[in-house]
Amino acid sequence: MDIVTMARKAPSKARKVPLPPFLSNPFVLALAAVAAVFAVAIGVATLTGGRSGGERVQQASVQQSPAQPAPPQQAAVPPAPPSLPAAKAEAPAPAQHAADGPEHAVPEKPAQAETRPPATTVAMLPPPVPPAQPPVQAPSGNAALWRRNALPAEVPQGRPIIAIVIDDMGLDRKRSSRMAGLHGPLTLSWLPYARDLSAQSKAARANGHELMLHMPMEPSVKADPGPNALLVSLDKGEIVKRFRAALDSFDGYVGVNNHMGSRFTADRAALAPVLTELHRRGLLWLDSRTTPNSAGIGLAQELKMPWVGRDVFLDNVETVAAVKAQLTKTEQVAKRQGYAVAIGHPHDATIEALASWLPDVQKRGFVLVPVSAVVRTHHAGG
Repeated sequence: MDIVTMARKAPSKARKVPLPPFLSNPFVLALAAVAAVFAVAIGVATLTGGRSGGERVQQASVQQSPAQPAPPQQAAVPPAPPSLPAAKAEAPAPAQHAADGPEHAVPEKPAQAETRPPATTVAMLPPPVPPAQPPVQAPSGNAALWRRNALPAEVPQGRPIIAIVIDDMGLDRKRSSRMAGLHGPLTLSWLPYARDLSAQSKAARANGHELMLHMPMEPSVKADPGPNALLVSLDKGEIVKRFRAALDSFDGYVGVNNHMGSRFTADRAALAPVLTELHRRGLLWLDSRTTPNSAGIGLAQELKMPWVGRDVFLDNVETVAAVKAQLTKTEQVAKRQGYAVAIGHPHDATIEALASWLPDVQKRGFVLVPVSAVVRTHHAGG
């Protein structure tokens, strides 16, 4: 056989190679074609729109869920104006708080409230009131400091007693020394900013006089009460700080009375921590009554602390005759109520008037006593 004849016979042998039986089946071929078409279609869809289609499916599932209240920040509802605070959406406060101030006023409704169902108003209870603080309990009986520092004095039954208190002691050393040299007993009240206060007061105590602290306080008139005075403009902490510094300026005294103070003693809130501290230390309060509006005695009674009030001023007019007339008035008050407390100052006229009045006061049926004796027999509260 030649080469040409072999080449012609080769293709015919290749065409006669038998195919697998399933490929020769027309149904199999049709199913394969359909599967190929579907595979191509799915691949094209995945490449072109798979992501957006998934989001659309998710949104559709959300829309088909049960209806829920629209959140406050939905785009369909305009947001509240920024000037309205969040508190505006709260329920109104109870009616009893409406008069307490603007912070308790009923809030206006926000602009978007009309598109929402009305909120259910819930009754609100007033804020709990903190338990009242128990009153300050100072040492009672003979343990109280005012009793330990008191000048011993006998008070005969049925005889009127008189206490002479001299304020402003210590600044004018010469006149203070002359007053302390008088025959007593007197009650000498010392300013806390006087020099050599401890030495001056101890000398007076050795001469038979009782001691007090004369605390500078703010007046209602234009006058200077002195350094570190108690002022209504000070906060409670500063008031107590100044008062404690004055209380520590010397010792051996029975209590405190006010120097000036017509404005300060009329301010109950300002005076309250002063008397609380005084009571805590076991000391007495003498209200000089520089104003009829003083809250001092009322506070002292509430605290159940020892107190007494001034009855007569001796030397508003600084003449011997005027002071003697006031001493006569003091005797009249003592006869009427059983005791009297008079307040004077180390003026020349006062020293002279007392020098002539003191020797004869007991002959007229009165008993001269320190102020602690008046407190002990009439207004002892601790």
